Amino acid sequence: MSAASTAESADFRGPLDITRAATVVLDAESTVIGWSPAASELLGYGPSDALGRPLTTFLSVRPAGGTLPAEASGAAGPGPGPPSLVGNEIHVARTRDGRELLVATATCPLPGAAGASGPGTPDRILVAAEVEALLHWESRIALLQGLATQSPVGLAIYDTDLRLSWSNTAYEREMGQPLAAFRGKRAEELYGAGSFVTPGYPHTLAGVMRQVLDTGEPVLDLHFRGQPPSDPGRDHLWSCAYYRLEDAHGHALGVCEDAFDITDRYRVQERLTLLVEAGRRIGTVLDVATTAEEIADVAVPDFAATVRVDVTRAAVTGETAAVGSPADMTLLRVAERSAPGSGTPDPGLPASGPTETGRTDPGRPGASPTVTDSPDPGRPDTGPTGSGPTGSGPTGSGPTATARGPAGPGGTNSPGGPGGPRQPYPPVDYPPGSPQNRSLSSGGLVLDEGTLVVPLRTGGGILGLVTFDRGEGSDTSGRTPGPDRATTFDNGEVALADELAARAAVCIDNARRYTRERTASLALQRQLLPHHLPPQSAVETAYRYLPADDVTGVGGDWFDVIPLSGTRVGLVVGDVVGHGLQAAATMGRLRTSVRAFAQLDMAPDELLTRLDDLVGQPAEDRSDACGGAVETYDVTTGATCLYAVYDPVSRRCVMARAGHLPPAIVGPGGEVSFPDLPAGPPLGLGGLPFESMEIDLPVGSLLALFTDGLVEARDHDIGRGLDTLGQVLGDRSASLEELCDRAVSELVPGGTSADDTALLLVRTRALGADRVADWELTAEPVSVGRARELATGQLEAWGLEELVFATQLVVSELVTNAVRYAGGPLGLRLIRDRTLVCEVADTGHTSPHLRHSAADDEGGRGLFIVAQLVQRWGTRYTPTGKTIWTEQALPPAEAG
Repeated sequence: MSAASTAESADFRGPLDITRAATVVLDAESTVIGWSPAASELLGYGPSDALGRPLTTFLSVRPAGGTLPAEASGAAGPGPGPPSLVGNEIHVARTRDGRELLVATATCPLPGAAGASGPGTPDRILVAAEVEALLHWESRIALLQGLATQSPVGLAIYDTDLRLSWSNTAYEREMGQPLAAFRGKRAEELYGAGSFVTPGYPHTLAGVMRQVLDTGEPVLDLHFRGQPPSDPGRDHLWSCAYYRLEDAHGHALGVCEDAFDITDRYRVQERLTLLVEAGRRIGTVLDVATTAEEIADVAVPDFAATVRVDVTRAAVTGETAAVGSPADMTLLRVAERSAPGSGTPDPGLPASGPTETGRTDPGRPGASPTVTDSPDPGRPDTGPTGSGPTGSGPTGSGPTATARGPAGPGGTNSPGGPGGPRQPYPPVDYPPGSPQNRSLSSGGLVLDEGTLVVPLRTGGGILGLVTFDRGEGSDTSGRTPGPDRATTFDNGEVALADELAARAAVCIDNARRYTRERTASLALQRQLLPHHLPPQSAVETAYRYLPADDVTGVGGDWFDVIPLSGTRVGLVVGDVVGHGLQAAATMGRLRTSVRAFAQLDMAPDELLTRLDDLVGQPAEDRSDACGGAVETYDVTTGATCLYAVYDPVSRRCVMARAGHLPPAIVGPGGEVSFPDLPAGPPLGLGGLPFESMEIDLPVGSLLALFTDGLVEARDHDIGRGLDTLGQVLGDRSASLEELCDRAVSELVPGGTSADDTALLLVRTRALGADRVADWELTAEPVSVGRARELATGQLEAWGLEELVFATQLVVSELVTNAVRYAGGPLGLRLIRDRTLVCEVADTGHTSPHLRHSAADDEGGRGLFIVAQLVQRWGTRYTPTGKTIWTEQALPPAEAG
């Protein structure tokens, strides 16, 4: 049976209603003198069988049970049953077919029967119905009674004019007055300021009810927000249902409203939603300031009108969280957010007044917008605000060497406005007795009317404070305020604030640890890579370095420009397997080794051989040297390196590589080539020797040394990257800095790649003939005097008379040693560069050494005297012998 047919066939008369119950008319002697059709249907006896027989023929004399409640017959109040029935009894009825039925009966005396009683005269009427039917009816009556008096759901009936005609007790409680006081009023008069917030429906009560009246379609779970007359000034939220009421003929009688106050449930759901949103939005990046801004953004305006986040200086700089008294901590205002139209005085900054979002208070120290949008120069580099650092590395300045990398989103070069860069985070100092000071002192949260202060606690220390302030005014942002939003915090909201602060504290602590580790990593990198490339007479340089490690900002690629004797310069680029701190440490060891070997003036192939021997040292030997620490993964083996030496006098470059990509060479005319440099094995593998190649480089040639991270990517192979690099470097009109920028933008879009990237660009120069003088001498004692004369004449021609005496002593000693201990021919060369270089070459292979002469020694003091007269000196071996070289500082006027 469908719901519609059930409603149409429903009989709302009671089982003992005389119009539907089994009715028997009795005389004074309880003889049946009247028998209704319903009685025939119930007991099976027809009128002819029942009339004239005593009632006991059909019903037992004694009741089979106790008396039913009076409400069953409707005697206690208005209802469908006869109001004059006076009690009912339970009897056992015997049907015609011999069955026994449990029936409830009620009697009603007839008016005037008491004075004219006699056989055959009607005395009273008895009605009977099955007990089961009566109990079913009572449950329906109880349901109606409960809905009217006990149900927590507010019920109201509005007529077709949308005037209230009836309501239950719950509705009366909501209104705060009895039904008679507001019966006949329209819905807008009762909840004029309220509206529906469920989308897709009219916003007014009248609109929704009129829609239900017109269409006949019920609506369910519409959310209505308003203020009940019993609780003015506080918003509530109701879940409402509406359906049309019709008579038996289908004519509309009005609309029934079911309304249930779900304010508490909504508040719980609101808090849960806020927690979910906090979990999604807080801690997206490892940055203290960004995390502080995120908690402020989450809490305003849904939870508080103003949120201030103060973080200790130690947390901002990555130090250990402060533990102890407030004197151990200095708080900095990192983030502040206020809802539009609201704002409260800030006790931590006494000079400031109420502020609004995005506005600057001129009287506030370190005034800045209330929400910090980006880092400032006064704050340490705490890492990226996006996915990670897109560029990192040393920076240099000078006429020939600068370092640049793509600026990451967390860079500190953002202007803070027309007046200059951003100011540092202002320190805050809360006066004694303030909620913030009390929270710092106790280490717990403090609730002071509309202000809630929650400490950021982690690991037994305090990282800062979060102040939630409800303020005094309402939200004027245009957003619908939350239901039942108070100006203070209840217990549930205090617990929610504590949970928000706990989550933020974990994220801030993670950011603090990241800041500490990244600061240490960057410090390590700055120590391992060149701080800057000093200007060189031999070459002009520019470089870029982009680590692939987004977490630490360091990697294993490296480069270097090493000044060598004779105005030569060593160029090196290398790549260590892996990324991060271990790769960076390995890179530092290799770079230090290369610089040490280069200072011995080794040829490129010999240097790589020595480096390969060092890397190939057994792991057990390295662990013993480190106090027994055993590396589980050796990133040194498999490293690659390219080493080249350029001589600006001969304009020749000698290079060798160990598993590394060959350099790119761009001639003065713009032609690009990649020389077929013999490929040695990566370092540590051994087995094959390294070979050098010597190349003539005309003045103005461009030499590009790079790692595979520049030319290789997931979406293209090395060949395509090399072609792109050649096209970029072929532009002869661009400066080295412009070429570096173009190469990075073309080959490493976005500034990040899967591998570390290093690029070193070198443009060659040459020393003119007027700055170099060389002579060939015989290995005879007379050559010593001849050498002094040649050196003196050349120095006078260069205007370096101040260096004549010292140079004569140097030349005399070096040439004398060559004549005495080596063979001829001898070579003498003077080079005027940033220093005065003096070189004496011979065919011997024995290097002189400094020694302390005894008082009775006749020799051994010459080289010691030379070492005192010059800045540096050393020995360089050549295929034909060796060269002893010295460097002397030029006079200040000449050096400038």
